[in-house]
Formats: sequence, structure tokens, C-alpha cells
Amino acid sequence: MRTLTRLRALEAEGVDILREVVAEAARPVLLYSMDKDSSVLLHLARKAFHPARPPLPLLHVDTTWQFREVIEFRDRTAARLGLDLIVHRNPECVRLGVGPFTHGPAVHTDMWWAQGLQQALDEHGFDAAVGGARRDGPRSRAAERVFAPRARGREQRRQRPELWDLYNCRTAPDETVRVSPLANWTELDVWEYVAREDVPVAPLYFAAERPVVRRDIGLVVVDDERMPLRPGERPERRLVRVRALGCYPLSAAVESDARTAADIVRETAGTAGRGGGVDHDAVGPAESEEREGCFR
Repeated sequence: MRTLTRLRALEAEGVDILREVVAEAARPVLLYSMDKDSSVLLHLARKAFHPARPPLPLLHVDTTWQFREVIEFRDRTAARLGLDLIVHRNPECVRLGVGPFTHGPAVHTDMWWAQGLQQALDEHGFDAAVGGARRDGPRSRAAERVFAPRARGREQRRQRPELWDLYNCRTAPDETVRVSPLANWTELDVWEYVAREDVPVAPLYFAAERPVVRRDIGLVVVDDERMPLRPGERPERRLVRVRALGCYPLSAAVESDARTAADIVRETAGTAGRGGGVDHDAVGPAESEEREGCFR
């Protein structure tokens, strides 16, 4: 009963924040990375504006290195719901052929994710970007407000108090605002909500036999032929699932037999407890991404 009450409270808060940003912003956009957080965010947006379609487009910053299953899930979801989907690729990255193996994870994530997002916001004139950031994500998110104004990248001095759940939506001419309706959710909350509401999520979250190799970040799914294999390295098929859907060479898979959201709730609660075992530290330079202003 306590869990249901908590989820209802989080859902109501998220719906309220989404309605607030649509009412206050001139041109808001919902960031859609197809991970479980943005899937929950999209579900909340549909509830917030039902029976109308959510009055803000989806924006996917495409790095060209995401799992093929995730891209298929994106296109399927947008078509099924009849949503406006904007896909942005950093043209400089395309021109230079930036990738995690040729340029390293830090350059790759900065140019594709952080710079790509800013380009998309500028190009389309979006003044409010709604994302699925949670405070139990990278450590730097813990200080982030629900409505976080930014010029270039994050500037903590621009953070403003949010007392008694009153949000300050004002922005200066040089600012945009990042909005986090899931700021008070944990990974476990998200999975409990996915299970309760039957929210569609990318199949990669569920266990299946996939070809993997073991690297320094853990098991990496060999998703296409662009991943260079080391001498003597051979992909082996193992029962795994992916906890965080970033670029596939930077996203570690875990061995698991969880095939449903309920299985993942039990797995997450059993291994980490509420708020623990977060789904970011084992994969990619998430903290440095945050410092550079990356927001999904």
C-alpha cells in the first residue's frame, strides 16, 4: 500500500510539472532517449494532456551508436502514438566520423550528446527541455533543481530555490531551462511504475541471449560490425540485459534472467534496495557528461 501511495504521489507530481512547463514555456520539447526514464516521462505526458496528444514534440539526439533495437523501438513508438519526432545528429560529428573507438568516450559523449543537444535547442528555438533525469543518477544531479536554468552547460550559481514545490519558470534572454519531472524518482520507483502501468520499454531491458565480449566496463553487447574485436576475442552468447541505454560500446550489460518488469523490480530491490544500485556508474563517463551539460 505504501508503494502504491508513493507512486501515485510521484505520478501526480510529474503530471503537475509537465502541465506547468507547457503553460509557462514558449516552446518546450520532451527529450526522448528511449530509455526507461523517458518512456515513463512520455507515459506521464500522455496522462497529463489526455485525451489530446502531448503538445510538445519529442527530440532524440541521435549519436548513430545506439542499439539498433532502441532505434526500432523509437520509430515504432512515435508511429504508434502519432507523435511529432525530431531526430538531430551533430553534423560536425558526422563530418569527422566521431565515435567511441576513434575519438574516445569523453570526446564522443561531449560532441554527440552535449553539443548535439545544444545545437538542436538552438536550431528549433526550444526554451524548455524536459528530460528524464533522476537525482539518484550521476552525483552532480543531486544538486539539480526541477527547473534548472542554463546558459552554456550547467552553472550551479543559476540554480534557484524551489520552496514548497513552487517552481520558478522564468528565464533570462540568454537562458534555456532543463526540467526534470522525475527528479524525485529512484530507479526502483521507475521499474515499479513500469510494472504497475505496463509502460512499454525497449526490449533490451529484458534478458535474452545476446553476443557479448568482456571489456573493462563489463559485458558489452556486440551490436554491429563497427565494434573492433581484440586479438583472440570472440563474442559469446550469454543471457544478459542492459540497465542503461546509451551508446552500445559504452553500455555494460548484466547477466540476468529477468524477462518482465516485475522480475526487474525484484532484481533491483533484491540487489540494491530503494535508491541504491543505480544504473549509471558502470557505464560511460556519465558524471563528466553531466558537468558538460549533457541532459537526456
